[in-house]
Amino acid sequence: MNVQSEEPGRHHQLTVDELRVLVASGEIDTVVVAITDALGRLQGKRCGARSFLEDVLDHGAEGCNYLLAVDVDMNTVDGYAMSSWDTGYGDMVMLPDVSTLRRVPWLAGTAMVQCDVIWTDRTPVAASPRQILRAQIERLEKLGYRAHAGTELEFLMFDDSYSQAWQRNYTGLEPATQYNVDYSLLATARLEPVIRTIRTGMEAAGLVVESSKGECNLGQQEITFRFDEALASCDKHIFYKNGAKEIADQHGKSITFMSKFNKREGNSCHIHFSITDLEGNPVLAGDGEHGFSPVMEHFVAGQLATLHEFTYFMAPNINSYKRFVEGSFAPTAIAWGLDNRSCALRVVGHGRGLRTENRVGGGDVNPYLAVSAMIAAAIHGLENDLPLPAITKGNAYDSDAERLPTTLREARDLLAESSIARKAFGDDVVEHYVHAATVELNAFDSAVTDWERVRGFERL
Repeated sequence: MNVQSEEPGRHHQLTVDELRVLVASGEIDTVVVAITDALGRLQGKRCGARSFLEDVLDHGAEGCNYLLAVDVDMNTVDGYAMSSWDTGYGDMVMLPDVSTLRRVPWLAGTAMVQCDVIWTDRTPVAASPRQILRAQIERLEKLGYRAHAGTELEFLMFDDSYSQAWQRNYTGLEPATQYNVDYSLLATARLEPVIRTIRTGMEAAGLVVESSKGECNLGQQEITFRFDEALASCDKHIFYKNGAKEIADQHGKSITFMSKFNKREGNSCHIHFSITDLEGNPVLAGDGEHGFSPVMEHFVAGQLATLHEFTYFMAPNINSYKRFVEGSFAPTAIAWGLDNRSCALRVVGHGRGLRTENRVGGGDVNPYLAVSAMIAAAIHGLENDLPLPAITKGNAYDSDAERLPTTLREARDLLAESSIARKAFGDDVVEHYVHAATVELNAFDSAVTDWERVRGFERL
């Protein structure tokens, strides 16, 4: 075996052979076996490293099928076809994808592998976010194209720990900065003990950090990573999001990726998206208007044509829709423009770097579902030779363009009625996520909020 001269797995992803060396030396004793659930969270098991290599690596680890059919509190929920008391809440298999094997540098002796989710008969679990994305990638590759993506994820940091935030019912928290620190180097230096640990931890796990910067809301930060093929980018997004929370917790801080924490700026997740041919050659730039190829025109047109019906996959929670405020840098209009941040779809770059930036998603987005929707939208445009709609050159907030849905209920109903979604994802996937939206809506509709108490306790 040819082991690199540097310590195995430092600043790159692990190979299985490198993991064997680290396990034999005692440096790695735990392997986290993880899946991404319907809510975009890492779930799974911590396996003894020797057991992982001898048992789990080739055969997978079992987990209850309710992992894709629970609410945010991990309550089992009626109404899902794949998981219920009627079917006995059986197992599904978390099958390791060794291309995701990496150290977790901030946890001693730990590596992680992300998994595909399959049934015990080895068929894919259709409602699994990672399997949904795999299916869309395969559809696109049958047309001769490969999808590439990069996500830009914002969060708010607080000087309170997660335990303190819980005890305070997430109110009266102390933000890590006291004023707008967008691009500020002075103020963000105060956050460097945490932010630097996140950056260096991600680099040591094999992610390539592009930059970190302050944002507009109090305590708001953004860390960006180099783009990759679509599946790899989504795997890294989920690994980073979970890891950033763990690192903040180790520093006695807390961070939130919720889409809209308060009345100030929300947390966005802008997704940069492009396609190439199967050999990696660019196909979007050309000699047409705006420097577009016909492929680019259909590519953009498809995304715009489906965005209304696919909004749920970008904005999956009640809170997601609080972010869509005119003049807030969050979009409201289904429009495209060249380097125009008022549009839902911003076109940036040129030549090989020509791409779209979808600005709809918030920090709560499930990247597998969002990128799946974007690929399905591109396929719709390409298969139907959709013409490019007119460019928006001015303020899209003031335009007459069609608007994004303003509530989860509206987005759910649009998805449920979408023939495009059913053709792309299948009825089983659409029904699963329509029901997930209904679960969220029912929970919210039955909740009594602080807003209601303040308005009604004494004065009504």
